[in-house]
Amino acid sequence: MSSDITRRRLLGTVGAAGAAGVAAGASGGVLGARATQDGPTALTTIGSTSVSFHGRHQAGITTPLQARGHLVAFDLAPGADRRAAAALLRRWSTAAQRLTAGQPVDDDTGVALDAGPSSLTVTFGFGRTFFDRTGLEKQRPEALEPLPDFTSDTLDPKRSNGDLWLQIGADDGLVAFHALRAVQKAARDTARLRWQMNGFNRTPGATERPRTVRNLMGQVDGTNNPQPTDADFDRRIFVPADGDPAWMAHGSYAVVRRIRMLLDGWESLSLAEQEKVIGRRKSDGAPLSGGTATTPVDLNKTDAAGNALIAADAHVRTAAPETNGGAAMLRRPFSFHDGIDADGVPDAGLLLIAWQADPIKGFVPVQRKLDRGDALSAFIRHEASALFAVPGGAAKGEYVGQRLLEA
Repeated sequence: MSSDITRRRLLGTVGAAGAAGVAAGASGGVLGARATQDGPTALTTIGSTSVSFHGRHQAGITTPLQARGHLVAFDLAPGADRRAAAALLRRWSTAAQRLTAGQPVDDDTGVALDAGPSSLTVTFGFGRTFFDRTGLEKQRPEALEPLPDFTSDTLDPKRSNGDLWLQIGADDGLVAFHALRAVQKAARDTARLRWQMNGFNRTPGATERPRTVRNLMGQVDGTNNPQPTDADFDRRIFVPADGDPAWMAHGSYAVVRRIRMLLDGWESLSLAEQEKVIGRRKSDGAPLSGGTATTPVDLNKTDAAGNALIAADAHVRTAAPETNGGAAMLRRPFSFHDGIDADGVPDAGLLLIAWQADPIKGFVPVQRKLDRGDALSAFIRHEASALFAVPGGAAKGEYVGQRLLEA
């Protein structure tokens, strides 16, 4: 192969494959004609798709769910000040910009050699304690007030909160790990890892057509999510351009929860019992009130005997915006599996990332309602929690957080 072809950038050798990657991404097919015996092998759609680092919003919020994810939180090292934090965010942003374009970084490990960008995204956020440690208390948003306690929480403080947070997602495991290693090395002596959580979703192309993903309970998960086509989507998910503080314009707030699924108990239920707990059919995600997966849930519909088709404590009822004063959030999760203990119980569940313009109006009222009477609560356990302010996207020539750190 010619030496002028950079690592991870075979796109130029397969004709129109690179240009077609994004448009064909939903099909999961192979782009272009089969390579000749002497020619290079074309990247598949999965490898060739890329997500721009720059934009009004950070990537990784409305980006389609990726197959692999890493959630990592860092604490600033003792003595690291605002200037050191700015230098770190500059290094991280430079690395993310290059990696999401399929380019190498300084001191590159070569882990993702030969792979395309694979829809890689790197998203950055600031925790409440970051502002104390950098002397920026006056710039801390009111929305970063600590989340209230919930009765069902069994939180591990060592796996909660943090000064800085990164969400890494990609459709290839090596590409995701490569980005994780790059940001960890770029942290140098400025920040130290506080916690890390690794997740996964279905790989694009694994089903005959694009479908809403299933969680480890086997349930279609995310059917009732807000959609970017909704008239009020931006108002619910993103801080407005004239929001307060100004540096959070076009940003969002991420609630991160590690939710353990008590799978042995769940799997002991009959199919009918599982569907009653959720309020949807397991086979296709359609509500028990009728229709298809995309049919709105009819909470008032009854059977011939006058009994509600959606139980009073069904998950879809307790989580529905109409039963929570219109509260809504964009759920963008990864599943996780961290092994099986000596008793044969899997440590598995959901890494929930809930996005909203204001967690006090989004996550909190919904979780309070779930905490009081959700049938699903008997089969899950919230084991870690964090809240981060995720600023808007960086323009070309900027780094993420620049408007905060250089104000």
